[in-house]
Amino acid sequence: MSLLRVSDLTFCYEGSFDNIFENVSFSVDTDWKLGFIGRNGKGKTTFLNLLSGRYDYQGSITSDKRFDYFPYKIGNADLEKTVDELAETWKPGVESWRVICELNSLSADAGILYRPVRTLSNGERTKAMLAVLFAGDNEFLLIDEPTNHLDRKGREIIRDYLKSKKGFILVSHDRDLLDAVADHMLVLNRESIEVITGNFSTWQENKERADAYALAENEKHLKEIGKLRASADRAVRWADKNENTKIGFDPIKEHDRNISTRAYIGAKTKKMQSRVKNFEKRIDREIEEKEGLLKDIENIDDLKLMPLTHHKKCLVDVRDFSLRYGSGISDDGSEPVIKDITFQLMQGEILFLNGDNGCGKSSLIKAIMKETGVDPGDISAMVTDGKMEVAAGLVISYINQETSHLKGSLKDYAEAHSLDYSLFLTLLRKLDMNRVQFEKNMEDYSEGQKKKVLIAASLLTKAHLYIWDEPLNYIDIFSRMQIEKLIEKYKPTMIMVEHDTRFREKLGTKIIDL
Repeated sequence: MSLLRVSDLTFCYEGSFDNIFENVSFSVDTDWKLGFIGRNGKGKTTFLNLLSGRYDYQGSITSDKRFDYFPYKIGNADLEKTVDELAETWKPGVESWRVICELNSLSADAGILYRPVRTLSNGERTKAMLAVLFAGDNEFLLIDEPTNHLDRKGREIIRDYLKSKKGFILVSHDRDLLDAVADHMLVLNRESIEVITGNFSTWQENKERADAYALAENEKHLKEIGKLRASADRAVRWADKNENTKIGFDPIKEHDRNISTRAYIGAKTKKMQSRVKNFEKRIDREIEEKEGLLKDIENIDDLKLMPLTHHKKCLVDVRDFSLRYGSGISDDGSEPVIKDITFQLMQGEILFLNGDNGCGKSSLIKAIMKETGVDPGDISAMVTDGKMEVAAGLVISYINQETSHLKGSLKDYAEAHSLDYSLFLTLLRKLDMNRVQFEKNMEDYSEGQKKKVLIAASLLTKAHLYIWDEPLNYIDIFSRMQIEKLIEKYKPTMIMVEHDTRFREKLGTKIIDL
């Protein structure tokens, strides 16, 4: 059995005052399929980078395995190169025949190895990188979010492929993927790190039981502390009152009192004061037992949404609608991206657009936004046929799947989008973004933190229709459940593209397969 041992690991980024990890110790078997979860910004990717030797740290990380990291970096200069050319840089000594065997297991054509990287889709790049990653020996593999931007079919292929492998850490927020693949979980809690046997659902069940027990124990200790303090206060008052009777008495009313009684009263007072000290010791003991009980409780705050109500019940009516990109000439030979679809979006419905990458989900969203007068970006080559009617005066709140446009400070972003800055920050805090992040520019955020900026901005925008294009990429599991709860409660009218199967099945009132 080969182990990865982490001992007293401490790390913080240069210029930061807060440690990402502090005196962290644990060990894992390098044959495990280890799911790795935690809040955005807790240090999952940082930990993988520490294993890869990219940063200096205090403490020790030991293993007899080599580490390799997914995804490999692709620079602008690499876009014209082929995967076959880049593979030697990514994994020195890798053998092409082994990469081809792995591609076969990924249901991918070996020809993608010999095409320029710029011509490969997200799914093809992912499969090519995973094929190179698993083509080595004696390695413990570090896999960071392999299914982001992949469609349902692509996710299923990656899921089945990883199920057949072992010896890796998998960072993912896809609950179905973790349930299907992981046999152990590494969890970054609020104040601790734990390793458990089982998949995500196993951990979640254990977590719910542990949290319920901790809350019950905390409540029990609080009640006991309250009782002890009341008893201590009562004993203090009795002792003070008793002590005050030592000096001065009425010989007529208190004929049984004399000067020698003072010794008896003093002894009685001392006994009461001793009882008070015992109460205080018991209070301290109860407080000590209470401390730490709630350190890892995930307090998921309820979010609020203010959807507008439109006077029409049907907000979007699409009949025999087709869409293609071309010159606008009917015989230019361009194939339709979307062909002859029909649907209606009624107020209060949550419509999920489902289908493979490139099937036209984002294009359909852009066509709807164009009808409302909102600029969805470059649509100059978009040609449509059929009927698409959108209710007049429809206000849309839109989340783009891209985050590259987020630059500058949160304050500047709030002003540019007419958002109440205080409410904006409050909502980001509810989404578990640390206040330290508020002082940074958005280009320095993690991808998950950037997505939370877009989600918070959308939630603060009063709208008739919320259109979210892959909003949950990089978003942590706890925030996903928080957003699920919000949508279930307020039931806004939504059009959503999201490949998280559990999220879609829980919330979707209508699903269109493109």
